[in-house]
Amino acid sequence: MLELTSSYVDSLAPNAAAIKNGQGLVKKKSFVELNRSENGELLFGQCSGSGKSNYVCSVDFVVPEKPVARCTCPSRQFPCKHALGLMYAYCEGLEFQIAPVPEDILSKREKVEKREETKAKQAEEGSEPKPKKVNKSALKKKITAQLEGLDVLEKLILSLIRGGLATIDSKTIKTINEHVKQMGNYYLPGAQNELRRFALLLSRGQDHEESYTYAVEQLTRLHAFIKKGRTYLTAKQEDPELARDHESTIEEWLGHAWQLAELKEVGLVTEGAELLQLAFYSYDDAARQEYVDLGYWLEQATGDIHRTVQYRPYKAAKHLREDDSFFEVAQLPLLYRYPGQMNVRVRYDEMLPRAVTGADLAAVSANAQRSYAEALKKAKNELKNPLGEKNPVLLLHAARLGQTEGGQYTLTDESGQHLVLENIPSLPQGTTELLPYLAPEWQEDIAVLVMLEHLSDQGRLVAQPLTVINDAGITRLLY
Repeated sequence: MLELTSSYVDSLAPNAAAIKNGQGLVKKKSFVELNRSENGELLFGQCSGSGKSNYVCSVDFVVPEKPVARCTCPSRQFPCKHALGLMYAYCEGLEFQIAPVPEDILSKREKVEKREETKAKQAEEGSEPKPKKVNKSALKKKITAQLEGLDVLEKLILSLIRGGLATIDSKTIKTINEHVKQMGNYYLPGAQNELRRFALLLSRGQDHEESYTYAVEQLTRLHAFIKKGRTYLTAKQEDPELARDHESTIEEWLGHAWQLAELKEVGLVTEGAELLQLAFYSYDDAARQEYVDLGYWLEQATGDIHRTVQYRPYKAAKHLREDDSFFEVAQLPLLYRYPGQMNVRVRYDEMLPRAVTGADLAAVSANAQRSYAEALKKAKNELKNPLGEKNPVLLLHAARLGQTEGGQYTLTDESGQHLVLENIPSLPQGTTELLPYLAPEWQEDIAVLVMLEHLSDQGRLVAQPLTVINDAGITRLLY
């Protein structure tokens, strides 16, 4: 029997509006026919719409990890609101009549089966799909352009340093923004984003001293990218194979979009992984000119905290699926990891959900780091890398959540070391003000997911709590 939860259906929706509209169809009783196959692998039915004829929709779970939604409506969203409504109706326990699988669905299943058989045969013969072949001639030209772009960027950075930040005016910022556009022509999206971030820092009407501190930090980041990028590209130019670096993040900085096949080829893949999402939020990144959906997940087998990232460019945002919070365990046939050291980005293309159990919560506690000294040492090493993760996230065990005499909340590890909690500038909302509402049982022997940030203008490292976990469940503070 098919098991569906509203949380899982939410995760399939392209955006929040589609969720609302799908649920609205159920509330309005717009479905005039609800059917399911005898084995429960297919949901199908008809929904009244604005046209004369009803929309015929279905959701096929013949491959549970990859449900296929179909509908006769003209919507470009997949799944559309009618397919989502069909699943929400099932979740809410509405009666579905058992009926034969329609002929058109059987025909489409046969085509899918043939494709899968072909893939399986290719795999057996050793002809599994491989990454797209690299056009070495085009890549060499790209590398030459990138090196030229790094030279242009370096001249700009040096001129800004010589002139001093205090001399930067609207005319200088206009020049910087012109260079931002140029970086795109030189195939340097990483430099383009960070240079735009630098311009935004100096354009804001805030305290100059604070702006200058973070502007200097941004210049340091750009200078490190120029140095590492030039060294890497020069070495790559001399490599006859033009091999990509799959250990550091330099390729992403230089604009390479990793294919799943590439990650698999270099061994950055895990079979049969299970992920539990501990935090999720979306934000507007003006420097990238994109909306970003960011999730932090615990890989149960390793205890690593990974992140899923989805970028939605401003111009195409309405056509792209939004990620959302996920409250179940994601069972993954294959988990792909991007290059990196801490909180590495991960992706997957197939997923089967299951309910969170007591064993999963116990695994969170078991994987939480007991020593703050060791955990923070690892985070500081990441922060020392100018091209590393600027806001590392840690899962810490807290023997106690308490307060100082000054009223600040602190986490205390088993050895008695304290970690002060406060809101950090990088997050879109604060969470420490929610801590007083935690019940007593959520303040002792708990696991806490925290995000760290180095406040350059104050010269200190601060931590903001994202989620609190105990044997009873998961309480998300950031949403």
